[in-house]
Amino acid sequence: MATARDDSADIDGAYAWLRLGLSVAFATLGGVGMWAVIVVLPAVQAEFGVDRADASLPYTMTMIGFALGNVFIGRAIDRVGYMLPALVASLALGTGFVLAAMSASVTQFAVVQSLLIGAGSSATFGPLLADISHWFRLRRGIAVTAAASGNYLAGAIWPVAMQPFLVSEGWRTTYLGIGIICLVTMVPLVLMLRRRPHAASLRADAGSTGGFKAKPIDLSPSALQALLVIAGLGCCVAMSMPQVHIVAYCADLGYGVARGSEMLALMLGAGIVSRLGSGILADRIGGIRTLLIGSVLQGLSLLLYIPFDGLASLYVVSFVFGLSQGGIVPCYAIIVREYMPAAEAGRRVGVVIMATIAGMALGGWMSGWIYDLTGSYAAAFLNGIAWNLLNVTVMTLVLFRTRRPVVYPA
Repeated sequence: MATARDDSADIDGAYAWLRLGLSVAFATLGGVGMWAVIVVLPAVQAEFGVDRADASLPYTMTMIGFALGNVFIGRAIDRVGYMLPALVASLALGTGFVLAAMSASVTQFAVVQSLLIGAGSSATFGPLLADISHWFRLRRGIAVTAAASGNYLAGAIWPVAMQPFLVSEGWRTTYLGIGIICLVTMVPLVLMLRRRPHAASLRADAGSTGGFKAKPIDLSPSALQALLVIAGLGCCVAMSMPQVHIVAYCADLGYGVARGSEMLALMLGAGIVSRLGSGILADRIGGIRTLLIGSVLQGLSLLLYIPFDGLASLYVVSFVFGLSQGGIVPCYAIIVREYMPAAEAGRRVGVVIMATIAGMALGGWMSGWIYDLTGSYAAAFLNGIAWNLLNVTVMTLVLFRTRRPVVYPA
């Protein structure tokens, strides 16, 4: 009985905040699996002698592994808690970087990126957010948003940290070092997350709507989810253009890989501010309006990349892009919780997040393919803007439907 009382007292308590800090650190370390492949893209392309589309394939494969890992690891933590699945994922991630450093072809490199690095790093996103949500009620929104920011912290830190080693040691040695760092830091961290919330707390959460009733909307839950899937695909195809190709773009313009890595770090650092700010804004005006604001600003910032290709202006545009897009993806989870049955939130959020990851994977490859066809990234930016317009159109339709309310069971 003492354990039950202690566990219940930890909800929103000191241990919950300690766990959040550990979770952010874990996500920042493991998030390297999402960003390292972007930084080494030019070096991998040059070494293996492939075109830009083939060089972009490892990133696409990484995103596929990341998407599937979110689903399977998410299911596993529901059964056995967070620690064991996350421990296996951490070992896979670290081992994956070591094996990727030994790749003999771009195909082998892409397979390792998908099965080990992408799948391993997925434990630091969706499953981690699900776990931390069990430890907070009063401050659940900021806790989940802060944990989600670990992914962007990784993007802000790792690309810059990798640069000196890429120059002096090459991408293979850099990958080997990353693998060792992941193994010696993530395994101890995940062992510190071995505690599970008490079953009574989970049962209470399962029947709770968090104090809020679902908002009325003139769409069935299935129709709303279908629209969110389309919107998520569209916004992330657009989002992937700068995030995946900014390093290669800067190399093509003659500014060098290091400048592109700095822009990526700046972009993702601004995305952290956007992510936290969007959570605050969504509490005031709702997830749909917040997402629309971010999507419109994302489209405008993509447009700015076309005429402004000077070094200083690219830093500014990348910063603006980061401030625009960082909060978009978390808003999908907010919308699901606002307008859909609470009992179905987990699986419906999972489907929508899967669509956003698919958009990032598709967009990363598509931009490289367009570059190979045209010899320029200008058309790739225009392609991103077109997909972004799809997102704005769909979300405007969803917003319009909130004005003709039909209440579905919560």
